[in-house]
Amino acid sequence: MDTAALRQLLDDSFDHAVVHHGYTAYMRDYEIVVHATADPRTGIEPAYLRYLFRHCVEARCVSTVAPRTWAVSLDDRLTDHESAADLDGYVWGVKCHVLYPGAKLLPGSEATRRWSRDLGIDFHEVCVETNAHRITLIFSELRVSEVPVGYVPFVTD
Repeated sequence: MDTAALRQLLDDSFDHAVVHHGYTAYMRDYEIVVHATADPRTGIEPAYLRYLFRHCVEARCVSTVAPRTWAVSLDDRLTDHESAADLDGYVWGVKCHVLYPGAKLLPGSEATRRWSRDLGIDFHEVCVETNAHRITLIFSELRVSEVPVGYVPFVTD
């Protein structure tokens, strides 16, 4: 996949809301589903976009929520927006994370070179950062497609 095209696809995801991420039901590809919105004055309709990282040989996800915030965010009521209304802590129940600072293509690494050599196709590494997670993926190709409202990854694959 051309790195300029890959960078453009990643740049287009900036500052939208991640509503799901994880391996697909068939466990080869990794997907990030984004609710993309624009200023209403642009006339651009909101959409749900599926970023499908094909042939994902490595996926790492770590929390970027500070330990002191985690310590006050363990209550299960924080997983539901309504029951979290009067509680202190990180409200997990908002059901999305802001894609900020965003997604960026990382320079080639020993791992991407090794996978490229061993499989005979190009591999890339990307870091996707939200306000609560840092996701690092090694994959061969990115495809972006619109999915319907209410898309359930494990049912539609």
